[in-house]
Amino acid sequence: MRVGFGVDVHRFCAGDKVVLGGVIIPHTHALEAHSDGDVLLHALCDALLGAAGLGDIGAHFPDTDARYKNVNSRELLRLVIAKLSAVDLVPYNVSIVVVAQAPKLSPYIPSMRASIAEDMKLESSYVNVAATTSEYLGFTGRKEGIAAFATVTILSSESTKSSKPATANFA
Repeated sequence: MRVGFGVDVHRFCAGDKVVLGGVIIPHTHALEAHSDGDVLLHALCDALLGAAGLGDIGAHFPDTDARYKNVNSRELLRLVIAKLSAVDLVPYNVSIVVVAQAPKLSPYIPSMRASIAEDMKLESSYVNVAATTSEYLGFTGRKEGIAAFATVTILSSESTKSSKPATANFA
């Protein structure tokens, strides 16, 4: 088992929506980025690449490469999953926290979880997305941007054949 941790931050800019976890969320601003600015998926990609010892998202998808201009970050996530597969590794569990004073994210979290689970080929019970504010402190509290933190576990594909944990029901 390997563990990875990823962080990403983007500032707000002019626009009318943000993309988080592959979900479009109406908002008074957009996130400034070379890609679609999905801080949640960028943090997740960094966590996955780090756990696999494969560097970081900037090394694989540099913002100097025109191929990634305005790219949908779900595509980047799928490419990262393929890179893991190429070295016989598979995602096992994902936990992500998004820090944003605005927009309110709770209505969109089920869709984010489903989107991520689909792209990672995981059951949604192995994907957790949580949102919090920073109580008006720092750049997120001043509504200048959004931050995301991701922790993942990955396994060799051989070890997954016998070791999925029991699914908890917290309903």
